[in-house]
Amino acid sequence: MPEDGKAGGSGKRNIKLTIEYDGTDFSGWQRQPSRRTVQQHIEEAIATVTGERVHLLASGRTDAGVHSEGQAANFRTASTLTPRRFVGAINANIDFDAAVIDAREVPWSFHAVRDADAKLYRYRISTRPVRPVIKRRFVHYVKGTFDVEACKRAARHLVGTHDFNSFRAEGRVVKNAVRTIRRIDFEQEPDGLAMWFEGNGFLYMMVRIIVGTLLEVARGALRPDDIPAILAARDRSAAGPTAPPRGLCLVEVHYPDEVLECRK
Repeated sequence: MPEDGKAGGSGKRNIKLTIEYDGTDFSGWQRQPSRRTVQQHIEEAIATVTGERVHLLASGRTDAGVHSEGQAANFRTASTLTPRRFVGAINANIDFDAAVIDAREVPWSFHAVRDADAKLYRYRISTRPVRPVIKRRFVHYVKGTFDVEACKRAARHLVGTHDFNSFRAEGRVVKNAVRTIRRIDFEQEPDGLAMWFEGNGFLYMMVRIIVGTLLEVARGALRPDDIPAILAARDRSAAGPTAPPRGLCLVEVHYPDEVLECRK
């Protein structure tokens, strides 16, 4: 995409979408050969609507089975459809496990990845005596003892700016694993618990590895005060297992007002 912050001579516009999806039957966000992905599915719908092949750039690549209530993405188009018309037209061409819930024109320079300044994730856990059926695609069922207070004490060590190499999926090389988690909150729900994670960015599978580690604390396999040593190790093997994707949802991506203001 051009970086000069101006619309091209073709008169193209930059459109930001907010997208909701049930990730269960998608192989993640990113387009992959011979696999059904969110990016591929919505790009094809946009092509049907506009007659253009577009590249849909998302704020982050959710992996297979992870859901979204507020994924943000942008694409360039020469179409003259209004943002409101884009919502209806795209939704008319995609399946019922995904939906565009908002569209707006943004400056040509807007970039869904680079301009994001915060992301909010939620991880839902069911702790009821019997495994959930109706909500099974959206919660992780945990049997046995679950010490929420120990979880909370452990989570305090993760808030702030740290090198999160211990909470990064193996095989993914990153130049800088330093991230800032602004808050980790715990919310009691009728049949379990929701964990909320807000930060300036997250490494691949970072939230799921943090959840898996906190669950080890909750069941007594780790102590809350083990977390600083796990962070200091900068080694994936020091942390707990990766929690299943079904409990994780990208709730919101936040952008500063100034990067969203479309000046014509």
